[in-house]
Amino acid sequence: MSQFPEAMPHGDIQEVFPNVFFVTGTMKTVLMGAHWHFSRNMTIVREGQDLTLINAVRLSDEGLAKLDALGRIKHVVKIGALHGLDDAFYKDRYGATFWALPGMQHSHDLVPDRLLAEAGDLPFSGASLFVFQHTKLPECIIRIDREGGILVACDALQNWLAPDAFFSDESRQMMTQMGFFQRANIGPVWMQVNEPQAQDFVRLKTLSFKHVLPGHGSPLRDQAQEAFSERFAQVFGL
Repeated sequence: MSQFPEAMPHGDIQEVFPNVFFVTGTMKTVLMGAHWHFSRNMTIVREGQDLTLINAVRLSDEGLAKLDALGRIKHVVKIGALHGLDDAFYKDRYGATFWALPGMQHSHDLVPDRLLAEAGDLPFSGASLFVFQHTKLPECIIRIDREGGILVACDALQNWLAPDAFFSDESRQMMTQMGFFQRANIGPVWMQVNEPQAQDFVRLKTLSFKHVLPGHGSPLRDQAQEAFSERFAQVFGL
């Protein structure tokens, strides 16, 4: 598996809701002419003994042992075009079914086994898909019908309250200046790259949810719909 990027520092797997787990890791990349070193999150959903990885983050050998102890890794789901560094690792190691939106580009020439669609299947029950229709790159959000509604997001919905232990000093300073560290935020780089339109957020506001598990930042519990509705109003005047 040496052809895949090595595991980078990450935290412990936390069970944030029954059979829904969350782990924060590291991302290093060059984007918009700058070096970025920051945190990213993977959400794990368990149904029976089957695990679905959303926003996959490669874990260390110790982390993989703990992941294996949760169940069988059956599915890997890519919901944001700017993520996907570690999808091929999990596909190769576990033979997992790889799900993605049409039009996404994938590392290691990975080809989706299943395409995501709003009216289509998902790898576990009690879930639905919201797909952005007016962005330059494909992006979607999974709604899990548990605990009053849980949204699993990638870059569009973020909740970075402050830089964490997985940031470099340079990225901490740069991303503070760019306005990343706000509760219930819309990702600043995602906004620049994708130029999203208000009509998608009009539709998103109609979803019923209490919690958001973002691709970046910490889980936002209980008041997520109210907090993000306020943000949509600030940004788009909704």
